[in-house]
Amino acid sequence: MGDGWVTWRLATERALYGEGGFYRRTPGPAAHFRTSVHASPLFAEALLTLAASAGLRTVVDIGSGRGELLVQLHRLDPALRLIGVDVVGRPDDLPAGVEWLPAVPDVDGALLVANEWLDNVPVEVVTLCADGPRLVVVDMETGAEAEGGPPSERDAAWLARWWPLGADGDRAEIGWPRDDAWARVLDRLGSGIAVAIDYAHGVADRPPAGTLTGYRDGRQVPPVPDGSCDITAHVALDACAEAGRRAGATATVLTTQRAALAALGLVAERPHSELATSDPGRYVGALARAGELAELRELGGLGDFGWLIQSFETPLPAALGGEQREL
Repeated sequence: MGDGWVTWRLATERALYGEGGFYRRTPGPAAHFRTSVHASPLFAEALLTLAASAGLRTVVDIGSGRGELLVQLHRLDPALRLIGVDVVGRPDDLPAGVEWLPAVPDVDGALLVANEWLDNVPVEVVTLCADGPRLVVVDMETGAEAEGGPPSERDAAWLARWWPLGADGDRAEIGWPRDDAWARVLDRLGSGIAVAIDYAHGVADRPPAGTLTGYRDGRQVPPVPDGSCDITAHVALDACAEAGRRAGATATVLTTQRAALAALGLVAERPHSELATSDPGRYVGALARAGELAELRELGGLGDFGWLIQSFETPLPAALGGEQREL
């Protein structure tokens, strides 16, 4: 193997965030995949409800893309303090009062939102071989894979706790870099609520083939780490939750987007046909709202996203309940 063969963690870091990397040169995530933010402003409405329920007047959007969520929140409540965090420069069309930073600031009394951010924190990939787990190495130009050396002691400890491999050929993504990234974000929060929203799985149902994949131009593609596509893998949010508790979280909810939206009061019933005659404009608006909410809550789609909600000296809405484990 030549110099182009590296582990998936290094390959992903270079492909996404290096010079000329995917996230530094593309017009933004919306050009390649559809998130809840792009699906409907009701997503922003739900987050605003969560912030308002705790009296939080600052929202920090981590991995802001091109600021779509911040724009929607500004429209809903122009008096909010809004802070975007991303590796790219400030988008030209952001409202003037919105702040834009390259790293999460120290902040108190805020809602921190990490929507589809942790899945882009690079991780190692391992496969179980006859002589034990081995790191998977990849050719950065072609995406071809081969077996590498054994995982580090820390990698092996995380695997044993959070993703035990059962049979030869099983694969896993080692999630401790995401646990660490989440804990570092929480260290910036004096008080408030932090929410991580992502593709997720739990320790009882880890996928034996792993989840590493790519996205380009709205389509799922093989994950070739040459900078031409997004590279992503689902998140072990239960492990991130434990990291958050160690960081001082005083309450934790781990649930699905479908359940979280319902708990935050987002409901949209299909309007009665009589309204189409008596008030056509209202009928069309209600019909659109119902369709958008249905997409956000869809089984097998956005509704299956995991929501990890952790608070710091801040009460969570009673409707969210205490500890929930629906993943």
